[in-house]
Amino acid sequence: MTTPRLSVVVPAYNEAESLPELHRELVVALDALDMTWEVLYVDDGSRDGTDRAIERICAEDPRARGILLSRNFGKSAALATGFKEVRGAFVCTMDADLQDDPAELPRLFAALDQGYDLVSGWKVKRRDPITKRLPSKLFNAVTSTVAGVRLHDFNCGFKLYRREVVDALEVYGVNHRPRRFGQSKFGASRFVNGFLDLLTAAFISTSALKPLHVFGRIGLAFLLTGFGLGVWFVVQWAHGEPLRVRPLMLGGAASVLLGIQFILMGLLGEMIAHQSARDDYPVRRRFNA
Repeated sequence: MTTPRLSVVVPAYNEAESLPELHRELVVALDALDMTWEVLYVDDGSRDGTDRAIERICAEDPRARGILLSRNFGKSAALATGFKEVRGAFVCTMDADLQDDPAELPRLFAALDQGYDLVSGWKVKRRDPITKRLPSKLFNAVTSTVAGVRLHDFNCGFKLYRREVVDALEVYGVNHRPRRFGQSKFGASRFVNGFLDLLTAAFISTSALKPLHVFGRIGLAFLLTGFGLGVWFVVQWAHGEPLRVRPLMLGGAASVLLGIQFILMGLLGEMIAHQSARDDYPVRRRFNA
């Protein structure tokens, strides 16, 4: 079997109506690139017949491959599973809802040819309601500030990158189309979850996977504050000042307790960090494996 030059990974959750049209457009766009290719559809535990749609596509086109996860793990898990299966020197990711236009692929490759390792799409003319656009702009601004990476659209799933991706990123505008089938799988909770994920990513990247370095410093600061207040009250007592419960004394005791709690959190985090992260998810079935 010829090794494909380009692998396209498409995570799908309840996108049975969109997939046939998406594959037709992908075939046209990929054939125009004049390179060997494959499309890997990863069904993230759909319940609307997405698995059957993928099976039909794979039966009709040997260049399509399908992986059905045993249940819904989330988009990140579907992408991680697809990344382990790709065979191409270049990898493209895109959503299955037809909002990413496969015809934009030549523009992404043109950007990649400029020496970048990864090109991220940007929904310049976004076809979503204002209730999604405004929170997304806020999220992108906060994420850009925290991550220190200048990107207009962190949420865009349309990306092209080399297998040996490093840190270089560049944003290029891509055509974003209105949803034609079904409803968005992300409600208001996506922004809450996204913010929490941002905190997680920021913590991991800044603490160098050493939770004790972060929580330990905070804990030591509270401990030193609490012990300092305790010593001060002892000195006052040694000079004849009667001991009595006062807010500052309670604050010192609380600082000691908080310090112990933070250090214990750091130790617990170290134990968790030393456990191997999960990078495989149970697969129910494969097509054209």
